Parts: sequence; C-alpha cells; structure tokens
Amino acid sequence: MSLSVAEIVDHPHYLSSLRDYAASLRGQFDMAPRLARMLASHQRWLLSQAALALDLEYDPGQPGSGLTTTNLREIVTTTDAASRNTVLNYLDQLLSYKFVRIAGDPGRRPRRYEATEISLRAMFQWLITNLSLLDELDGGGRAPQVMGKPELFRLIQPQIAHRTCHDPAWRNPPARVAHFLWTEAGGLVMDELVCRAMEFEPSISGYPIGRLDARSLAEQFMISRTHLQRLLRRAVDIGCLDLAEEGRANYVLKHEFLVEYCRWQAIKFSIVDFAYEAVCGPVRLGLREPPRSAKREA
Repeated sequence: MSLSVAEIVDHPHYLSSLRDYAASLRGQFDMAPRLARMLASHQRWLLSQAALALDLEYDPGQPGSGLTTTNLREIVTTTDAASRNTVLNYLDQLLSYKFVRIAGDPGRRPRRYEATEISLRAMFQWLITNLSLLDELDGGGRAPQVMGKPELFRLIQPQIAHRTCHDPAWRNPPARVAHFLWTEAGGLVMDELVCRAMEFEPSISGYPIGRLDARSLAEQFMISRTHLQRLLRRAVDIGCLDLAEEGRANYVLKHEFLVEYCRWQAIKFSIVDFAYEAVCGPVRLGLREPPRSAKREA
C-alpha cells in the first residue's frame, strides 16, 4: 500500500527530507526560473498539472480530447481552482513563453495545445524529486525505476493531476499556508524558508533562519521588493514567522507553522505515491528507522 499522510508526517526523517526536496526545487528554479515560476503559486501549480495531464491524455481517436481551453476550464472551474478568464490568460502566457505550442492546424477549433520539450523535462524532474523524497522515507526505488523507464511519467502524472485537483484538503491549503501559496512566487519563498530551518530552538519555539534580504530575494524570484516585504510582515502578524532581532530582518520560522506546512505537503506526497503504485505496483520495503541518536524534528 502507498504511504498514508500520517505515515509521512510521523516519519522522523520527513523534515530533513522535505528540506532536501525544497533545496532541489530551488536548484530547478535556478536552471529555468521563468518556467519554475509557473509552479510557484498554488493556483498556477494546479493549472499546470491539469494542463499537462490533458496533453498527456490526448487521444487522436477521440474528438475534442487533449489540452484545449474548454477542457482545462472544465477541470479547474468545477473545482473552483480558477476562473474562466484566469484559464485564458494562463494559456496565453504558456504560449507566449513557448512552454506550449499549437498542435496541428492553428486555424482549427477547438485549438489544441501541446507541451514543449522544456515543459516536459521540467515536470519529469518535478516527479523524480517527489519520488526521491518518498524513497528516502521507506527505501523504495521509485525514482530510479521512473528514470529508467521515462515512459511511466506519461501514466503517473495524469493520476497525480486529477487527484490533487479534486482533493479539497490539497486544493485548499490551511490559511497560514495559503498566505504564501496563493500569492505570486509564494512557493519559492516557502522553499527558501524550509531550506533554512535547520536547528530547532525550544526556547523560541522555532527555527532561526537568519536574515532575509528582501532586495536580494525579490531579484532572485523576479517579484517586487514591496510585495515580498508585505508578505513577510503579514507572515509575522499571523504567526508564521517571528522577528529574532527587531529591525534587522532576522527571522524565526515558527515550529507550529512548519508542522502545518509539512502536513499539507504530505497530502501531495501521499497522492504521488498512490499514483505511482497505481501504475507500477507496490514497492514499499518498510519505513526506514532513524539512527538511535536521531531526534524527532517535527
């Protein structure tokens, strides 16, 4: 059986694995920043997963199948993930940035889109990164198997997309998580915070993450400095962060908030594992035990 949300959350290695995962995503952002930003807000994440699933499920023998405006709108509007206009603007952006192209005769209606190679490579790597985290928890060989048989990606990804889009617990993150994830580049900011959460200090109930240079981070994430500063100020107000030294931009990531974020991410990882097993069959070897000296982190 696939790993449950509870098994993932309760695993002693989960937080350290999530830090590795966040670092991997940051590395992928550095290689393709404009594309990575398409997954950096939760709404665009949902749109991107649904769009790719429609493309991968295209059946030439079934008229109207594939990635079309109508099909994408049907998925995301029925789940309240996005509005009709958001879908139209999103597809226009993908086409403008050459993340998709028009398939066949551009004059035909409905117009069908297909993912370009850069998009397929990025989403394949995203899947491998997620499978690698699961492998770290139970010693499974999911990532190597998919890397050895990349055609499995075309079967696994649509299952992930449909299940995440229709799972209200994943689709609607907790309010404090949503503060980051429903904003522009909020996912990139969260990855940065999680990467820095190394040492828990009970005396301050959180993880000192050092100074957040708003100017530098805003440049990296291609957002305005004002937007990022507003995001961080509000995060302090609602209990996601604390200021370690007033006025010096030294922050503490609150333990309760990190646990909340870990639980929400575990929903997605459990879905990824379910989708993998639906295609490839069970591979679990048993949850890995931590070293005796290891301390529970979250």
